[in-house]
Amino acid sequence: MLRGNKYRIYPTPEQVLKLEQHFGCTRLLFNMGLEIRNSAYRSLQKSVSGMTISNELKHLKKDFPFFKEVNSQSLQAAFTNLDTSFNNFFKGLTGFPRFKRKQDKQSFAVPQNGFLEEGMLNIPKFREGIKIVIHRKFKGIIKGITISKTPSGKYFAAILTDSGNVFPIKRPVDANTSIAGDLGLSSFFIKSDGEKIDNPRFLRQSLVHLAWLQRQLRFKKDKSSNRCKRLYKRVAKLHEIIANQRKDFLHKLSADLVKNHDTICIETLKVKNMIKNHKLALSIADAGWGMFVNMLEYKCLWQGKNLLKLDTFEASSKECHCCEHKNEELTLADREWTCANCGAHHDRDINAAKVILKKCLLRGTERTCQDIEVLPLSKRKRFGKRAVEMLKVQNIALPGAS
Repeated sequence: MLRGNKYRIYPTPEQVLKLEQHFGCTRLLFNMGLEIRNSAYRSLQKSVSGMTISNELKHLKKDFPFFKEVNSQSLQAAFTNLDTSFNNFFKGLTGFPRFKRKQDKQSFAVPQNGFLEEGMLNIPKFREGIKIVIHRKFKGIIKGITISKTPSGKYFAAILTDSGNVFPIKRPVDANTSIAGDLGLSSFFIKSDGEKIDNPRFLRQSLVHLAWLQRQLRFKKDKSSNRCKRLYKRVAKLHEIIANQRKDFLHKLSADLVKNHDTICIETLKVKNMIKNHKLALSIADAGWGMFVNMLEYKCLWQGKNLLKLDTFEASSKECHCCEHKNEELTLADREWTCANCGAHHDRDINAAKVILKKCLLRGTERTCQDIEVLPLSKRKRFGKRAVEMLKVQNIALPGAS
């Protein structure tokens, strides 16, 4: 089982210069590779792979001697990341790759030869070690390390480990251990049992302070002055505080749901389409629905729980959970309504959560967080022989295996 952990590192002033050199060189290679691929497609209508570009790295080191001072594997990883960006774009997962800027978050990968020793992180070109705070212990073999720097000036190390374990078997879908929830703006998560989780609106709370700082930046004539740089850092720190508050809230809520329930039912939301509504875009972005669903997915996968999703076009809000009658005249302004068929009075959000629970339980065999025994072969390869042997011990048949 692969798992990542992120830790704060505290480099010395000399190490900061080396890290900035790594950030700059990997960013330069990424942008060069992106420009080469774009130019090749525009002029020749041909696609150039990252492997082809990486073969020219030895010639680039002759033309740019400063590349020799940077870990060569980190330089090659820049082209690998470019290939990954294009593959995700062609699969429809992300947008077209963009050029990296110095003002954005900086990072570089260390694919091999990274290890921890006595509170120090040792990576190539940093054999003296970088101070690291391990606030959460991890088990397994280190498969890769990613060093990053936030716009506020903090440095982190994301360590990817492989514990050798497999994902636990999913628990059976049972109505007694199931919960459904409807995501909203007035209340963030409305449970099918009637409980409503308030929406904290962290960005809204800090919007006045953020607007004041950005207004100060706007009227600065010299954007390269030290005072302007300090303002940029203050804006970045405030954004970081808001993001950390949101992540803390979402982690606690998702962990509580996964811990106390074997099956969680939610509705699939097209956040990218919903955010096009300029009247609600700020509130939707502040809520972090997509991040919350991602947290539920991998936490359910880790703990052997079920995450069932209802399609977006199902009438969850307009349908009565008692008699399944649809109220076609229901509008967004109607927060409560009475069913014309059975006379039941509904709270709009609680009724939607109950409808989601009812429909998802009827389709309990549909699992969005798949078990390892139903993973396709392309995703099953990374678990290796050890995982396959453990599955055989548990008498689990892999699909396509004789």
